[in-house]
Parts: sequence; C-alpha cells; structure tokens
Amino acid sequence: MGELSLDEGRFLVKLARRAVKEYLLRGVEIAPPKNVSDKLMEERGVFVTINKLIYREGVRHKQLRGCIGFPYPIMPLVKAVIDSAISAATADPRFNPVRLNELKDVIFEVSVLTVPKLIDCSSPKDYPSKIRIGLDGLIVERGIFRGLLLPQVAVEWNWDPEEFLSNCCIKAGLMPDAWLDKNTKVYRFQAEIFEELEPEGEIVKKKLHWN
Repeated sequence: MGELSLDEGRFLVKLARRAVKEYLLRGVEIAPPKNVSDKLMEERGVFVTINKLIYREGVRHKQLRGCIGFPYPIMPLVKAVIDSAISAATADPRFNPVRLNELKDVIFEVSVLTVPKLIDCSSPKDYPSKIRIGLDGLIVERGIFRGLLLPQVAVEWNWDPEEFLSNCCIKAGLMPDAWLDKNTKVYRFQAEIFEELEPEGEIVKKKLHWN
C-alpha cells in the first residue's frame, strides 16, 4: 500500500468529476477504468469532497457541497472513488443534490486513507497528546454512533486536538465530551489528499501544516 504519485492522484480527481458528470447527465454509474496502476486497484478507504467556490470582495472561500466515502478498504480504489463521488454529489443528507450546471462552480477533492487504527491510551485524558493536527483524521465510535472527520478539517477550522475530538463526537451524534468516556473508542488515520484548484483546473497534492 504505497504512496500515490501525483499523476495517480490527478487521475482519481478527474475520475471523481467524470463519474458525477456522467451520473447527472445520464443517470448511470461509469464502469471502473481498466489498465490502471496496481496501486489504483488496491482496496483502500477513500472520501470524495465537493466544495463550491465562492468569491466575496475578491477573497476566495470554499463552501462544502458534499462529502461521502468509505473509511475502510472494502473495494478497489477506482471503484470506491466512483461510488463516493456520486454519493457525495447526490446522497449527502446535509445538502440538496448537486445540479449539472453547478459543476462549473465546484472543485473535487479526493482523500485516500490509511487503515484506521485504534488509539490505545491508559486514560481518555491522554487522547489529545496522541493526535497530530494536520496529519491525523479521527473516527469516534460508541455503540451505534460513529463520526469521522478528515485531517484537513481540523486545519481548516484551526482546531486543537481537544476541539477536534469534541467536534468528531458531535459528528457522531454524541455529546462534545463523549471522548472522555471510557466506552468511547477513538481511531486515527492519515490521508493523501488531491484537489482541484479551480473547476476542471490544475490538480495538486494538498499539503497540511501539522503540529
């Protein structure tokens, strides 16, 4: 499960956009491409994020338009990207489905995940010291409740580890301090993140500052 090249990351972002465009145009899910690198055929967890670009007084802002994916590696990466992209555009319960004419105003971001690992702590109070902002994403789990936040979310909101934990608990439908409960499990993972800078524009590997 090696690191993806920039070309492989660009391929995945373009695949995500193409999958959504074809689905919105024709109502069909495109077939996973063949003759791709072995790494793109590995089973990997992945999330596709769609952000709408908004400019206010000349300043660019990103507004979340949809984000769905697979935390765990259950299917080949190219297939997971197609499924995640279509779901992010049409099935995120927080938003109305993306319309075809919106594609000119949104950018696609693909986050390819490592396998989530349980954070082992003698006390829940130790969790913040184990979390590296800008490097780790989080999954909080208790019973039927589960919430996930990608590594870039903590950076974009300028959260410290405790705020990151609390907001992941809220995402799970739990109280903000649920991470202090010994029955709550906390997992961390890392991600390689590739995103468009402009709609259908240059695609780069996203660099996050971390501490």
